[in-house]
Amino acid sequence: MIALNDLRIQSYLTPYKYPHPVLVGSGTPGAFDEMSVDIPFVFQHKNQFYMLYTGYDGKGYQSALAVSDDLLHWNPKGVILGRERDSERWDKIGAAATWMIKESDDLYETPRLKKVDGKYWLVYHSYPSHGYEAGPAEISLAWTEDEELMEWHRLDEPVFSWKDGTEWEKGGLYKACIIFYEDIWYLFYNAKDAKDRWIEQTGMAKSKDLFHWDRCEKNPILKVTAGAWDGRFLSDPYIVRDKDHWVNFYFGYDQGHAQEGLAISYNLEDWQKVDSPILTHGGKGELDENHAHKAAIFYYNETLYHFYCATRPFKVGDSTQVYEEFRTIAVASNKPFT
Repeated sequence: MIALNDLRIQSYLTPYKYPHPVLVGSGTPGAFDEMSVDIPFVFQHKNQFYMLYTGYDGKGYQSALAVSDDLLHWNPKGVILGRERDSERWDKIGAAATWMIKESDDLYETPRLKKVDGKYWLVYHSYPSHGYEAGPAEISLAWTEDEELMEWHRLDEPVFSWKDGTEWEKGGLYKACIIFYEDIWYLFYNAKDAKDRWIEQTGMAKSKDLFHWDRCEKNPILKVTAGAWDGRFLSDPYIVRDKDHWVNFYFGYDQGHAQEGLAISYNLEDWQKVDSPILTHGGKGELDENHAHKAAIFYYNETLYHFYCATRPFKVGDSTQVYEEFRTIAVASNKPFT
């Protein structure tokens, strides 16, 4: 276990929180983001900032893009993975896109998209039933040749499933990220067991072609710590490289609050966790009073931006509501916001 004050991790801390949401759901009846927005992934494309994110409408997740000129004010561009109405597809309920394959996985290079076989690729997961994350989800890929990034084509079947996993992932799969290192694709994902009060942990699989994956024998490679701040969930990996080691920005959850954590590895299989959260939930009335979780890391102009999903109790006048929460996308930084 690494102490929070260890000099190795000081450059990864983002203690300055922007006080306003950077993206909020529309609240429009019937819209894909009627009730909330979630799961940011930020990158630069064609000299503009883009955010991949999901919206929830009471039936399931759908995925969209937003654009920005300053990383703080975002305008929706449109849905890219919607609901497949009147379809028998396995992912007809919706698709939660969580990651696009990048040119570089270096922390200090601004994320830009990489073409593989002439196409841009993203990874998503889909749940089998209507409702909030209802049923055991599976993972697949989608691709586009559209430089506007609006017309995506989903593969016909999942590329990674809980069905051939072990007990710790039998409840379904959540957020995945994909990196490429030494001619091997690595898929990091979190999954849950099938118990009523489930536990989420993080696993890894390898592939030579993006479509056929072999699980790591050490799975889950990042486990919860009983009785700690991440005692029930260790979820949503966001992995980047910093010189000779890898850094995983994840979130942990006990029985009260989800908060952002950090782990370090030198071989992508064996990880050391930092003993305390690196981004904590906020105080009463703040955007992240309940939860600060689901990281998207973006380095630009010598500034480290830590985008995340922030939730607090719903208040009269909020534009959206999912259950009893107001759920938005927020950002923190290693420098004060002016």
